Amino acid sequence: MLADPNLGLSTTASPSWPNGRALPDGFFDRDAQTVARALLGKVIRHRIEGLWLAARIIETEAYYLEDKGSHASLGYTEKRRALFADGGHIYMYYARGGDSLNFSAHGPGNAVLIKSGHPFVDAHSDADSLALMQRLNPDARGNPRPPEKLCAGQTLLCRSLGLKVPDWDAQRFDPERLFVEDVGERPAQVIQTTRLGIPHGRDEHLLYRFVDAAYARHCTRNPLRRGQIEGRDYHLLNDSKGS
Repeated sequence: MLADPNLGLSTTASPSWPNGRALPDGFFDRDAQTVARALLGKVIRHRIEGLWLAARIIETEAYYLEDKGSHASLGYTEKRRALFADGGHIYMYYARGGDSLNFSAHGPGNAVLIKSGHPFVDAHSDADSLALMQRLNPDARGNPRPPEKLCAGQTLLCRSLGLKVPDWDAQRFDPERLFVEDVGERPAQVIQTTRLGIPHGRDEHLLYRFVDAAYARHCTRNPLRRGQIEGRDYHLLNDSKGS
């Protein structure tokens, strides 16, 4: 399946501030596992209400066309067209009542799910941005969530960043509204383990989940929790090689 020409053209424009380092299309046009691992430490920025909301990516999952756990394995549909496009298209869907964010990778049907993140604060995404993220994603009692819990899951991440399926599904990155930036952060160690929520018999054994080890306790489910054994349940990878 070839890329859908109606999904929009690539943009090479820069973010709306000097020295912004938005990831180029070529970053995503690689093997899904390569992209999933390389995205750790990168920062998603979304502008809403005049503020740039930001989250560092700390957990990802790779999916392939032939992978029984992937949406693409169910075949091409208009809703899934972004999965069959070239690397760098945005694929969003609803999961457990919330929005989920994915980026297409190299090859039809291959993609990376952004599983969780951690709020990122700097000169462009400051305390006001963090406060807006907390207003967008309060806890069950309506109180502000602690920062480390704002993006601890794929739907929490999207809610905190104000990302919604109708706005961004099948779109391209927009340097004035939504992009992923290389801020020079790279995990010292990466945990590779099995994905979450994959039904039995749907390739649940594949080690396609990647977690920034320094943020393991803030991801969807800590792969270093008690009872997990290195070499059996997960592998530790040194990430000293570049992205």
